[in-house]
Amino acid sequence: MLDGPLGHTVIVTFAIADHVEACARLNEPHRATSAFARFDAWAAASGRPWAAAVAHRCHALLAPRDQAEAHFDSALALHSRGGRPFERARTQLMYGEWLRRARRRADAGAQLSAALTGFTAMGAAPWAERARTELAATGVPATAPARRADTAPLDTLTPQELQVVRLAATGATNRQIGAQLFLSPRTVGFHLYKAYPKLGVSSRAELAGIDFGPSRDRIRHDA
Repeated sequence: MLDGPLGHTVIVTFAIADHVEACARLNEPHRATSAFARFDAWAAASGRPWAAAVAHRCHALLAPRDQAEAHFDSALALHSRGGRPFERARTQLMYGEWLRRARRRADAGAQLSAALTGFTAMGAAPWAERARTELAATGVPATAPARRADTAPLDTLTPQELQVVRLAATGATNRQIGAQLFLSPRTVGFHLYKAYPKLGVSSRAELAGIDFGPSRDRIRHDA
């Protein structure tokens, strides 16, 4: 995607952080350095604390062990300024994983517990399960309550995210959804990217299996 015709799009830019994590977990960080340079420059130019925090998280994953912790700490400091709670929980998860592998179980437990609480509150079930598994490996008891049964994943979406996923579930394209909601196709793609983990899905096709209940959202697919 990075090298193809869609490589310039916003959705691909946001996906670079996932690419960095995947390469780090494969122990092949060199495969992500070129792509990450692009995200790092974008984050610096954006002036958004959450973006700078994600950039520091990526630096931590790619850096030598003796430099990683400083980047994780900088990321958490930036996350504390607000915005993108899902990204904050991801940083806490990855920091906790790093600390556990450094045999600092108490410190790892604190970060993993915070990540579990955040993911649970957002209804991000696959991510919460990953945090819970890591936390169990530390021997620290999980303190985050399970998400209330009467709190549906749909309730974790913003109003605009809900509109977008409802339309996407009908098979509408990003361009069609954008025309309906007066959004750019890139913005539609961004809302889908943020909504997927909240709903516990990983692709557009899986949205069709979700019961969104009655809705007035309709769209002509020949628009």
